Parts: sequence; structure tokens; C-alpha cells
Amino acid sequence: MTDRHHLLVHGGTFAAVGDGGDISGVRGGSSPDGLFVRDARHLSRWQLTVDGAVPEALTPVADGDTARCVLVPRGGRQEPAAYAVFREQAVGDSSFVELLRVSGNRPVPVTVRLALTVDADFTDQFELRSDHRTYAKAGAVRSRQAVAGGVEFTYRRGRWRSCTTVTADPAPDAVEETGTGARRLVWNVDLAPHGTATLTLRVIARPHGEKRALRVPRSPAAVNDQLLAMEGAFVEGVAFPTGWPELAAACARGLADLAALQVPATGPDGEELRVPAAGAPWFLTLLGRDALLTSLFALPYRPRLASATLPALAATQATATEPASVAQPGKIVHEVRHGELAHFGQVPYGRYYGSVDATPLFLVLLGAYVEQTADTTLARRLEPHARAAVGWMLDHGGLTSRGYLVYRADQGGLANQNWKDSPGAICSADGSRPAGPLMAAGAQGYAYDALRRTAWLARTVWDDRTYAALLEQAAGDLRDRFQRDFWMPDRSFPALALDGDGRRLDALASDAGHLLWSGLLDKEYGETVGRRLLEPDFFSGWGVRTLAAGQPAYHPLSYHRGSVWPHDNALIALGLARYGLHDEARTVAHALVDAATATGHRLPEVVAGYGRDTHAEPVPYPHACVRESRAAAAPLALLTAVGGA
Repeated sequence: MTDRHHLLVHGGTFAAVGDGGDISGVRGGSSPDGLFVRDARHLSRWQLTVDGAVPEALTPVADGDTARCVLVPRGGRQEPAAYAVFREQAVGDSSFVELLRVSGNRPVPVTVRLALTVDADFTDQFELRSDHRTYAKAGAVRSRQAVAGGVEFTYRRGRWRSCTTVTADPAPDAVEETGTGARRLVWNVDLAPHGTATLTLRVIARPHGEKRALRVPRSPAAVNDQLLAMEGAFVEGVAFPTGWPELAAACARGLADLAALQVPATGPDGEELRVPAAGAPWFLTLLGRDALLTSLFALPYRPRLASATLPALAATQATATEPASVAQPGKIVHEVRHGELAHFGQVPYGRYYGSVDATPLFLVLLGAYVEQTADTTLARRLEPHARAAVGWMLDHGGLTSRGYLVYRADQGGLANQNWKDSPGAICSADGSRPAGPLMAAGAQGYAYDALRRTAWLARTVWDDRTYAALLEQAAGDLRDRFQRDFWMPDRSFPALALDGDGRRLDALASDAGHLLWSGLLDKEYGETVGRRLLEPDFFSGWGVRTLAAGQPAYHPLSYHRGSVWPHDNALIALGLARYGLHDEARTVAHALVDAATATGHRLPEVVAGYGRDTHAEPVPYPHACVRESRAAAAPLALLTAVGGA
């Protein structure tokens, strides 16, 4: 992250702290700091001073599940530091714990004044994005009150209520007002010669609607032990490639991140589930497309992700038409949010259905899960949901009336509703943007695969041969139409999309690789596309670019018009292997593994599109999620595509 924030993630809770362990609460930048739970910032200031001054980070916070740093007073060589502060922090479930150890460096007693300024602004994450939007919050009231051992912050707006409680052991000598709403906890610490004193600080965040009895972990070490146990359980039993240690390390790192990214969800019968969140810091919540792709990548190794994701999405499947949330019967949810702005309808994302591809991917995962595990119980249980999803594709989705899955820009939400969902991502080679309805190429591939897999379920699990034949016919017709309408003979490549009049958007884009993964293209076309994706304008050396270089629309630092996405490349590698292009699949896999190796074996959400021939290390994309579930699962997809080669 460009502004040197370090992320600590535990399920639906995360903290972003600076090099010295502080939280400043400054708005703006690519990622604000703070403690966040269920889309709200429950700590907006957490700033330590010693003897009235901000100490210097002798050893700054490094990446890891626990934040550790060493602080000393600012000074020079002639006057060695009188003390050192050893700071250790960790995040638990709706909680934050810090251990402060102050060590005296002199042979005489010394008194050190520690002060921690704390505040909780309860700002919704959508208010912290750099889109310059403001939201009216009439009647909102923040309050603070002293409690045993610390202070409690409360936020109310109508029936909405959130709370953050900060306590310390030993209790502070004083809790001071600052004139800003923050509170300052103060300790006068007496140190014996070369003596040490320890303070433990605990934070409990109670978001609106929280009814559980929450407990703060005893210490950062206890959190670390818990996280290591979770990560070990996720990694245990996976056969990593012994001949390719870098891929093995990327798979292990990815599985460990997936363990930390599990968030609570509810199934159709109210059962409690844990599903992969999309990513931190901005998307630590259930996103349909992301959870489905993550579960597909991990399916051969961790099928329990799929067995939780599918019922969680079935439970949120739309049953009625609601234009404000782009909901239609049978549609699978795109995004679920729990924050204040979603609660009051000020953003549409409480349950938001602005995705053209989550619904077919739901069907793809359901079919793949049964094929992988031979467990038909889930397919029988979710049969009504699967049929409703097919119904959406055929009716509201546009397969029957338009021949393709169609979406339109949502004025209050997303302009694009395929995986490249940023404004302007779907464009012509010259960068021009279409207006009106759009038919994105990749979504048609997902629809084709969904129809085929659901036909197989109907034939083998539901014992409905008539329905199976109907879906098989629909899949075959879609394949024939697609190759007629999308294929650009002069470029030997499929169009990125069709506009509402059926005109091809001629940008050369990585989405073509998704068509290989889905099996939508004939063998000859598929082989042509696969080889084309490995030519230098597409292939950066770190992976396939989302848009081939040399086109006016290309920009290496854009989100979707020239960057390199690990999950996109994982789908491409699987597709290349499907079409027998194993050398090409290995080339993509080695590029991604090299990128992971250069970044501590963790693949970020996205990297810039600059070529490896001129940049010896992958250039970060400035606003990428540091931990992202699809990227974390991408090495597993590479393992499936190429094995240990």
C-alpha cells in the first residue's frame, strides 16, 4: 500500500495501522487507517506519545498477522535513548488488542509519561472512498463516557446504534478531554533501573445489530496462536508440488490468507456459515462473483468453501424485481453490505444485484462441486435456486429475448456489471465507451458453461431429462450465435462485447481467455486465441494484460485497461490447459508465480501492466487490495492447470 498502512485481518474485522502502530484517522488517500468492523470505522485515532512527544519507529511494523514495532524517543548519537517501547498489536473478532512494553535503558529510576489518544468516528467505509461524495446523516449523535479502566464511544442515528469500548490493564491514571471529542488515556510509569513495565489495551467493537457476547483476546500472542491454527487447518492435507517450491509457497500463502478472509454468512435455513470475503481493505464482505471464483479455484483442495458459498448465495437470491438494487427473480447477489449507509438506503449495496455474471457462475460452481465431490445432497437441496437462476438467465437476463446475457449501466451503482466493472472498462480499441445495453463476451462463456453443467445436474441428479435437453439445446444455440456475432475475422479474435445494436466493441482484451475456460470457442478458434494472448502486447512477463498494449485505450496503471490481474490469469491458464495449450499455460503460471515470489509469495489483487523486460519487479497498482480472495486462490488454480511443472 502506497501510504504505508499495514493490514491486520481476522474474518470480518480489520485494522490498518502506520509504521509506528498509530491510527491517525486522516481521510483521503488510497486506504484510510483505523479499526473496521462491518463496514464502519470503530477506531479512528490511536496515537501514542511518550513524555509529550511522538516516538520514532526504530523498527517499523512489518507485514504479518501481528503488528510489531520498536519505538524510541527522537535524539542523537550523543544522548542514547532513555527507554524503548515495544509495541505489539493484533485483531480478533470485533476486537483489537495491544501489548505495550516500556523498557528503561538507564541505571537509575526513571518516570515515563505514556499517553494514548483514542477516538471512534464510526464513519461508514463508503464515506472514506476518494470519490468526493458526501452523505447527510440527520440526527446522528456521538457520545463518550468514562468506564472502568477506560472510555466508551457511542454512535446513534435513529434506531442505529454502534459502540466501541477501550479499556486498559493497568487502568490509566487519568482520562483527559482533548477538545476534539477524542480522549487521552494517561499513565505515569515508574521504571526501576533498567526496569520494564507492561500495559495491555483492549478494544471491543459492537456494530449495529451485534447480539453476541464479545470477548477480547488475552494478548496479541493469543490472537497469533489462533490465526496460526486457522491457517494450519486450511493448509493441512493439500499436496503441494515438491518440484516447484515457489508455487508451493504461493499456494500455502494463499490458503493462509483465505483462512483469515472468512466472514460470517447465513444459509437458506438460517444456518451459520463462513464464506470467503472479497478482500481487504475495501471489500471485506460477501461479493457473489468473487466468492464463486475463489471457491471454484479452491474446489479440488478445499471444497468446503463451495459448500458454504453456494447456500449463502442461495439465501440472498432475489425473489422479486427491485429496480433500486437491480434485483430480479432468480438473480444472485453481487454485494452484501452491513453499514449505516446501506441500512438507511443511502447506498444501494445492502443487497445489490448489479452483476450479470454471478448468476451463471453460481450454476457453474454447483455443477463443478457435484462433479468434484460426488456429493449430490447440496444439488438436491438447491435445485429450486438453480432452476430460478436458469430462469433469470433465460428471461430477465436476456438469453431468450436478445440471445445473450445483457446488462445496462446502473445510474446509482455500477456502470459495468461484468468482472471489469469500472467505468470505461468495456470499450472499443480507441477507448470510446458505448451507451445503452451491453453484452460482455466473458459472461456469455459463463452462461454457456452454466447451461451445460445444469443440464448435467438435471439429467443425473434431478432425473429431469426434458429439462436437461432444453438446457443443452440452449447451450448449443448460444455457442453457434456467439462465434457468428462476436468473432472478428480481421483480427482472429473475439470482440470484448456487443453494444445494444449488435456492433462489436473491438478492444483486444483478456476476457477472451475466459471463453477458453468456459469452453465456448471451437477448438481452432480457441487455439488461435490462446496463442494470441501470449504475444508481447498482451503478455507483460508478469501475466496477461487486461487490454493489449498498443491500443489507444491501453493504460498500464488503469484498473481494467492494461493492468494484470492474477485471478484473470488463473482463468486464462485453466482455459489454455483445457484447449491443450500446455506450454502456454505453463508460461502464464510461471509469470504469476514469479510475481508472487517477488512480493513475499502473496499475489495482490492487481499489478500494473508494465513489462518485465523494462521492470525487473512487478510494479504495484496503487489502489489494490493487499489481501484478495481470488488472488489468494489463484495459485491453487495454477496448480490445477499445470501441476508442479
